[in-house]
Amino acid sequence: MPINIPGDLPAVHVLERENIFVMTERRAMTQDIRPLKILILNLMPTKIVTETQLARLLGNTPLQVEIDLMAVSGRVHKNTPQEHMLAFYKNFESYRDSYFDGMIITGAPVEHLRFEEVDYWHELCEIMEWSKSHVHSTFHICWGAQAGLYYHYGIPKIHLPQKMFGVFRHRVTHKGSILFRGSDDVFMVPHSRHTTIMRRDVKKVPALKILAESDEAGVYAISTSGGRQLFITGHSEYDPETLAIEYWRDRKAGLPIHVPENYFPDDDPMKAPVCTWRSCANLLYSNWLNYFVYQETPYDTRKIKEINN
Repeated sequence: MPINIPGDLPAVHVLERENIFVMTERRAMTQDIRPLKILILNLMPTKIVTETQLARLLGNTPLQVEIDLMAVSGRVHKNTPQEHMLAFYKNFESYRDSYFDGMIITGAPVEHLRFEEVDYWHELCEIMEWSKSHVHSTFHICWGAQAGLYYHYGIPKIHLPQKMFGVFRHRVTHKGSILFRGSDDVFMVPHSRHTTIMRRDVKKVPALKILAESDEAGVYAISTSGGRQLFITGHSEYDPETLAIEYWRDRKAGLPIHVPENYFPDDDPMKAPVCTWRSCANLLYSNWLNYFVYQETPYDTRKIKEINN
């Protein structure tokens, strides 16, 4: 089944060129089926890029998926046209009385700040609390995962001496995990972050299970029982060239940055990077949609609030 997104969203043209079946809102209205409703809280500055990355993965399943986009209120979006924000994004108040099968909270480039210093932290906390009664399964990415672990369980983030930057080997450490059902013994995931969470802090919380880890990048995937909350510390959604763009951007700005590990052939940034994580990313998102969203969400999503977290 296709992904259902607004017909004039820029992602439509990109995905159609990649032969991903996109269904516009008008055509979806003629089908007698309840699609999975997925809300994306997009905290990334390059919102159109992130929308496309996530829509690509959410659209690569046999399920019909309907996407809604949310942004925090009161912010000027320097890297995204205001016309785009007005056309496709709504604030939290617009969704407060709605229910969703799934939700994605993206990363954000605010790692240098304490959580409480982020200017939208109060609103984000309100959204995360709301998600417990209005969303069946919430999928947190990178800083969004760190923020969720801190808000829900008090797990702190730790500043790294050097940016975790590159593509790293991971392994499934919770063998019964259906989030990684069908995964290879070793799989690759991009990371781009200055902070991390410590395994020992996660292990102190009985409600959390560590599903996958990396010797270099640390804890990668964490879940609550039943998968109502999932925390993913890497960026499996990244495009093949995303780390290269970040590397050259930081180099141009004179920031301290090293060549991303396991990314450029021979560690030569003049060579085109090789994508080694695409299949793992598709498996991750398709398993989330299938096992944690589609098979578990009540048909009447209003009943989500009756399910124990």
